[in-house]
Amino acid sequence: MNGIAPHPAAQWALDIDFDPEQVDCTTTVVLKILDNKCKMLPGEKAAVMAIYDAVRHCSAPLFESAVHEAISAARLHPDPAVLDTIHQLRVQAEAAIPKPVMKRYKAFLRDGLFG
Repeated sequence: MNGIAPHPAAQWALDIDFDPEQVDCTTTVVLKILDNKCKMLPGEKAAVMAIYDAVRHCSAPLFESAVHEAISAARLHPDPAVLDTIHQLRVQAEAAIPKPVMKRYKAFLRDGLFG
């Protein structure tokens, strides 16, 4: 244990036990953040990134380990090739998750974290 308390959003996500759909939606929002297509405020983005870090290992049907490796690479070294991969993954993720599902997830986040 490193003695550092987890971000409150990460603790919230662990406490409520995200389901696979919520994990997929979280990953999609992270792709949007890394692709600079997310309209959240900086504090909200930090909260989602903390949630992602807490739940990325959970079972989720949409994403394979390569997506998580690309996210990790983009966070460490956001070079043009990595960011191009992130863009492609974001477009695929947004196409795969129905808009009503993502809308419900965003409301769930707002109510749970910011409401």
